[in-house]
Amino acid sequence: MTDHTPYDPAQDGAQMSFDGRMSYTDYLSLDAILTAQHPRSDAHDEMLFIIQHQTSELWMRLAIHEIDAARGMLEAGDLRKAFKMLARVARIFEQLNNAWDVLRTMTPSDYTRFRPALGQSSGFQSWQYRLIEFMLGNRNSAMLQPHSHREDLTERLRSELSRPSLYDVALRQLNAAIPLPDGVLSRDIATPHVPSPEVREAWTAVYRDPDAHWELYELAEKLVDFEDYFRRWRFNHVTTVERVIGFKRGTGGTGGVSYLRRMLDVELFPELWHLRTEL
Repeated sequence: MTDHTPYDPAQDGAQMSFDGRMSYTDYLSLDAILTAQHPRSDAHDEMLFIIQHQTSELWMRLAIHEIDAARGMLEAGDLRKAFKMLARVARIFEQLNNAWDVLRTMTPSDYTRFRPALGQSSGFQSWQYRLIEFMLGNRNSAMLQPHSHREDLTERLRSELSRPSLYDVALRQLNAAIPLPDGVLSRDIATPHVPSPEVREAWTAVYRDPDAHWELYELAEKLVDFEDYFRRWRFNHVTTVERVIGFKRGTGGTGGVSYLRRMLDVELFPELWHLRTEL
């Protein structure tokens, strides 16, 4: 006969009492996380909007952690460890891409019900996203201005502009094997990298003989893989915004879709894409 006695996990050794002990809720600070949603309207879909953006910020928090560590490994010449971190960042952006699928279940009518509650707030003002772009090399000091009301955030971003970007560090590794012009290596690191024919030729040499430059070849592909997912994230952002608000201006004052489409043209690691035509 089937035993219908309810299963008691304690019989198999599961901890069931947490008075004065670390629990799952304690370790993850779930009380703080799960009470951080404060809708400002009675619209049902505002909760979706808040949670989608909050979880995206959490994934970006992890991406920053991994990019910073990968950069440190590259600076130390430990490329193998950096590869794992860069592969993880690509998967993080895959998760960020999947989040758009959930947000796209919200219709224009749904969004219109609570859009006024956003005021001037906008994803354009995400300091973590801006930090990621700075870390990757897309550096524009004008983008400090939306954070000028928070000196702590502005200082964090300024500090990043004083460090070599992930791509700058990758180019130093490339230079160790295939010398690059001084102008590439000694440029003002607070400014964006400008595509260089000499850099493209050096990466092309890596791709033409991957066996002789295997670690650089793998580094290049890890960077391309990550930018592939990053580009998809930007594209999904554009299509989601167009689907929900059409061509209205963004709540933060940007052109909305027109601004986001302009961002699609930004290349993080340009020579790694351009060389493919020449192979």
